[in-house]
Amino acid sequence: MDRERTDGWIDLELEDDFDEELEHEIDDRRIPAALRHLKAVRKHRSIDRRLYFRELLRLQGELIRLQDWVQHAGAKIVVLFEGRDSAGKGGAIKRITQRMNPRVARVVALPAPSDREKTQWYFQRYTPHLPAAGEIVLFDRSWYNRAGVERVMGFAGEAAVEDFFRDVPEFERMLVRSGITVVKYWFSITDEEQQFRFLMRIHDPLKQWKLSPMDLQSRVRWEQYTKAKEEMFARTNIPEAPWYIVEGDDKKRARLNCIAHLLSLVPYEEVPHEKVTLPERVYDPNYERRTLPDALYVPDRYGA
Repeated sequence: MDRERTDGWIDLELEDDFDEELEHEIDDRRIPAALRHLKAVRKHRSIDRRLYFRELLRLQGELIRLQDWVQHAGAKIVVLFEGRDSAGKGGAIKRITQRMNPRVARVVALPAPSDREKTQWYFQRYTPHLPAAGEIVLFDRSWYNRAGVERVMGFAGEAAVEDFFRDVPEFERMLVRSGITVVKYWFSITDEEQQFRFLMRIHDPLKQWKLSPMDLQSRVRWEQYTKAKEEMFARTNIPEAPWYIVEGDDKKRARLNCIAHLLSLVPYEEVPHEKVTLPERVYDPNYERRTLPDALYVPDRYGA
């Protein structure tokens, strides 16, 4: 293959790689016409876009090194993402896992418990998703639902909440004793920023699916959620599995800060790799490729 052709393919591949993140970036920046008047009154300024992309790609490269080390060392890592609705948990998880092997880094986002699960030991529905050796599991909301939404919305009584606060420190100590690294993040946003993000979801057809009746109630019960969060920190911030708060009003800074912090918590090292050489293709001079019917092909609606 000639050098010029190879360089052209490499450039196209790098452009495609960059466009993947650019698509997410454009989605973040789209503001419905009904809300454009609010853009000027937002209090924070975002990080420079070039710096953001440069650092994101660098940190994602480090995440691949972390992934390789986790597989090599047989490490087990659990990362919990908690926070108010629309605080940016999903966006951070997306950037963490964007370039990682989904067989190594898994995302768990459980639905509301079934009637059967409601009768089980509270932690039982979470334990099947815990990592085996060589795995990273990211919980998009976790067992801390009991200390937050279930408590505030009345799905769990005070006795059940008290049982949870008594049990969860020991549950997490058991995980740590078994060799699992437990990392807990709380994404924090201001009242004004959450209001803006909810309005974005209301007015943007591409984001309306993110808005649930529970989200709307979280606006009404802002102070109740605040009190529940404060007690959760006070009673579950243990040395073996401390809480870390991510300031989330600026989504880009929050993502970079979270990824950089996560990397700092794990003593990963460079893993030696055997040199990979692409083997030569074997040609069979007697093989004739069949012509397939046009009906099997997806129509090329966007061809040149």
